[in-house]
Amino acid sequence: MPEGHTVHRLAARHQELFGGEKVLASSPQGRFAEGAALLSGAVLDSTEAYGKHLLHHYDGGQALHVHLGLYGKFADGDGEPPAPVGQVRLRLHTDLHWLDLRGPTACELLSPPEVDVLRARLGADPLRADADPAVPYARIRRSPTPLFALLLDQSVVAGTGLIFVTEALFRAGLPPTTPGRELTEQGWFGIWADLVELMGTAVETGRIDTVHARHLPEAMGRPPRVDRHGGEVYVYRRAGLPCHVCGTAVLRADQAGRNSYWCPRCQRPPRRSRAKH
Repeated sequence: MPEGHTVHRLAARHQELFGGEKVLASSPQGRFAEGAALLSGAVLDSTEAYGKHLLHHYDGGQALHVHLGLYGKFADGDGEPPAPVGQVRLRLHTDLHWLDLRGPTACELLSPPEVDVLRARLGADPLRADADPAVPYARIRRSPTPLFALLLDQSVVAGTGLIFVTEALFRAGLPPTTPGRELTEQGWFGIWADLVELMGTAVETGRIDTVHARHLPEAMGRPPRVDRHGGEVYVYRRAGLPCHVCGTAVLRADQAGRNSYWCPRCQRPPRRSRAKH
């Protein structure tokens, strides 16, 4: 599933293509035919990303809400749109550009009150200027739930996925099983600042890189990572391989229904003054 930086990149891209323009909408697949008919002819005022949710705000107050889920994908291009290929849920186009959406978990029109409800159920998004990190910490500090699960909970922190959560915990020197209530306020704000930096860089580059310069392949004399997700990471999907920092084999276990990765040496149980890597 795309992590939050991807959705923020899509919001910026769609604003660039269609912002201020009257769009024509259709549903070649037919599953969004009614919504597309209501949307067609509207002017796109703005786009918004909140966590893993994408919103197009149109004149008249209606909003297109898209959640890509595991299989959703956008494609776009210039000029006349090509003949639809595959299950195109939604097609938007103007004289200059076109956009196709396939396989989303959600593709729907929302009223302003429904948009408010959506925002209210999401946690703070590290990529949004209006995010208040004190709000998620108020929940984290009272919870016995492991940090790994808390940080993946979109009602706590919005936009963080498996890679960002796994890597942020490594960089903080915390095992994924650390109960939320054991995380100090200083520790939390350190993790938050790290997420803001890592996710912001990912928006700029389009890939997730989490290792410091001293641990890059060229600095360490090691081969670059080869993985369909791209990017240089410390422990994500590196089970059995040596930690870039200490050389200990990275571990993997099922936690909260997901694969959790960590270094047993660099991420020992927390102490009140653990240094970050």
